[in-house]
Amino acid sequence: MLSPSSFFDLSGFPHAPLFSEHEYVWSALARLKDYMHGYMYPLVNSPLLPDAEPLPKTVVLHEGEILSAAGLTISYGDTTKKQLLVSSDGRELPGATVIMAGAVLMGSRIALGRGVLVESGALIKSPTIIGDHTEIRQGAYLRGYCLIGAHCVVGHTTEVKHSLFLDHAKAGHFAYLGDSILGREVNLGAGTKFANLRFLAGNIAVRTSEGLIDTGRRKFGAILGDKAQTGCNSVTNPGTLIGPEGILMPNTTAPAGFHPPRTILR
Repeated sequence: MLSPSSFFDLSGFPHAPLFSEHEYVWSALARLKDYMHGYMYPLVNSPLLPDAEPLPKTVVLHEGEILSAAGLTISYGDTTKKQLLVSSDGRELPGATVIMAGAVLMGSRIALGRGVLVESGALIKSPTIIGDHTEIRQGAYLRGYCLIGAHCVVGHTTEVKHSLFLDHAKAGHFAYLGDSILGREVNLGAGTKFANLRFLAGNIAVRTSEGLIDTGRRKFGAILGDKAQTGCNSVTNPGTLIGPEGILMPNTTAPAGFHPPRTILR
């Protein structure tokens, strides 16, 4: 009942090996660190991309090269719809990724896909993997062990820590996600917060119709199945699982435990 297939369509997701159909869905969080330590990150060594310092100038990554944006033409269309376009003397640079001046990248284990936009003021800590055509907006804070899929949004002043976004997941505004997983096409309303630590000591247990299941995790936020949504200023208690197409209404706190697909939490 609480296997990955109960929550996600993993077909085509390049990081699907994180999940095992023979284990509970949250087991992927236990594998995340080892998986990211074993990932092959690109070698980046350029004075145009200083480590742990705000970028003085906008740079472009294209086909393994780091280029100054000076002299290039950048059209800042909708990144998630492949509308971020970079050209040089009228010649398009397909798949170019843009890191704007003022962004900070900390550490060497950061992988940026094709057509990614990292806006000014974003801070990305190693290790982090970001998929193609994903937008990291101004003031976003990725604290490490963040695996963000393709066509995703990590929004303005959104903080993410030890979490996964499947493709097309969006946390567009003022969100907090710790030790959590967002399924495909999940959308979080502004101000959504996923609490990941209980006041009381001990592991977090998930409430189900068959009783409590010990997750073995001291820190565990929320898991939202494909196409689930949250309203503005909503909160989830530690150990909340919302099935596919579930809805957490605005200004609502979700009780911990498993909520079946298409549940509306008011």
